[in-house]
Amino acid sequence: MTDIICGVDVSSEWLEACVRGASAEFGRFENSVLGLEALAAFCREQGVGLVVVEATGGYERLAFGQLWAAGLPCAVVNPRAVRQFAQAMGLLEKTDRIDAAAIAWYAQAKRIAPRPPASAVQQQLAAVVTRLRQLTELRTMQTNQRRLVGDPDASRSIDEILALIGRQIRAFEAKIVELIGSDPLWDKLDATFRSVKGVAGRTVARLLAELPEIGTLPNKAAAKLVGLAPIACDSGKRTGRRAVRGGRSSLRAILFVVAGTVRRYDPDFAAFHRKLEQAGKPKKVIRVALARKLLVRLNAKARDARHQFANPA
Repeated sequence: MTDIICGVDVSSEWLEACVRGASAEFGRFENSVLGLEALAAFCREQGVGLVVVEATGGYERLAFGQLWAAGLPCAVVNPRAVRQFAQAMGLLEKTDRIDAAAIAWYAQAKRIAPRPPASAVQQQLAAVVTRLRQLTELRTMQTNQRRLVGDPDASRSIDEILALIGRQIRAFEAKIVELIGSDPLWDKLDATFRSVKGVAGRTVARLLAELPEIGTLPNKAAAKLVGLAPIACDSGKRTGRRAVRGGRSSLRAILFVVAGTVRRYDPDFAAFHRKLEQAGKPKKVIRVALARKLLVRLNAKARDARHQFANPA
């Protein structure tokens, strides 16, 4: 773990940097290619070993990628966690400079490690899968609106939009198939995941795009990462209700749906569902338990597939 950390508060136009070492040094740079070159030079002058930026709705991506390309290890942290840490440490005020200092302090206390950027093809798959999900949601909205429209001109407008969305969805689905087929490991994971009846192409794409760590993590860690691990809430003699929260909500939502489909075909899932029902568990608890069971199974299958891929017979 490096002793000199640069925390960077990111906005659409500016990067506020604070280098936390023996003393604090501050700098302000444009969130642009030239500004990032200046930030990289500033970090090198200060002997920075790690740059930490907040996730800021995508504005941090340019900085993260360019700083790594400039040879500066980087990590992205959760802004809510940083803010809660700052408040816990008595930093109730909030300015860009204070936020940058809090990011560096948080990274030092948390012992944040650098995380290299995803490969170009991984980033492309993630972008294509995200756009496909957006188009699918848009098609659902337009279809629902179509049912309530009686005017012929308005109906034709919606029909044209639906036709365009349909063409784009088919194009993105073909692109996903092409991307997965171009990577031997992804191709193997694709076949492995589809061996679970009820898991189809879109689920595979979401797993590969949104959970690239699958098969490399223990089951409990994977469940917590997706937000399917009940969080303890106990104190003294009180045993609180353990709910799930946080994690990758988009992936969790699709696992809820797919687990219900898998239950129709897999006797083990059906028996598990029946057991929980007979025990009087609430429906939401059953949904979470089924989704977690599915994730654990897929994670185990991915672990085996990765091992076989790395050690061919």
